[in-house]
Amino acid sequence: MKADARRIEITAKQQVLDLFSGMYASAFKGRGIELEDVREFQTGDDVRAVSWAKTAQLGRPFVKEFREERDLTVMLVVDMSASLAFGSHYETKHERLAEVAALLAFSAIYNHDRVGLVLFADGIQKEIQPRRGLRHGARLIRELLGFRPTGHKSSLAHALDAFNMAIKKRCICFLLSDFIAENYERQFGFTAKHDDLVAIRIVDPYEKNLPRLGLSHMQDLETGYSFIVDVNSDVVEAVQKKAEEAQAKFEALGRKYSAGTITVDTKSSFVERIAAYFKMRKEHRR
Repeated sequence: MKADARRIEITAKQQVLDLFSGMYASAFKGRGIELEDVREFQTGDDVRAVSWAKTAQLGRPFVKEFREERDLTVMLVVDMSASLAFGSHYETKHERLAEVAALLAFSAIYNHDRVGLVLFADGIQKEIQPRRGLRHGARLIRELLGFRPTGHKSSLAHALDAFNMAIKKRCICFLLSDFIAENYERQFGFTAKHDDLVAIRIVDPYEKNLPRLGLSHMQDLETGYSFIVDVNSDVVEAVQKKAEEAQAKFEALGRKYSAGTITVDTKSSFVERIAAYFKMRKEHRR
């Protein structure tokens, strides 16, 4: 585990230094403004900035002064349920998830933002408060790889409910999961309204294009239920259709609540997809 954590840390740092530091900054910096001071009204001031409470209190006009919000908090909300242990190629979904999370964490850290971590399965399993620094980033990677949840199933609804109650100040929330869960749309919408939400869906190629394997022994990783199935052309077609419907639902959910959505798989490189999202977001903010 230590070797894997070190490998992911080194790779993520290099990717950030080579490509992502500037892209992250342009995509997320200056996302809002916060009140800095209140002063007396001067000729030329925007009347929309008038502080009516202060004006009424002192009997002469005052205006609010704002500054661009630069001290950002990034929260990685990460699914640790058993379905992430699946992998048909070199990496499991959980390993790919850890790599994506590491890239995001170090992008924020190199930009001097604070990064926190929330791990969940059937509920919140562990929370690490936001901090800055490379040592903190390395700790997050170790937790992502080494933590073992007490539950096997995934409950996005419970996790987002707890997250929404715990986080008071607006933050950038990266939600990483395979989104194999039900009835979480309301909580997803609330998070997207309160925070800057980017949902990242991790998939395995076999979940989209299952080969015709014939009689095969399979197991539901979250329930432990085992079964034999004849993976013929009908089954392959049904799996593909279900995968397309799941992807369409995921993208539609993001559009409905104005949340970012990114889908990465365990076989191809995820770096280009994250970079494309950052670029798109930068252009959209202009």
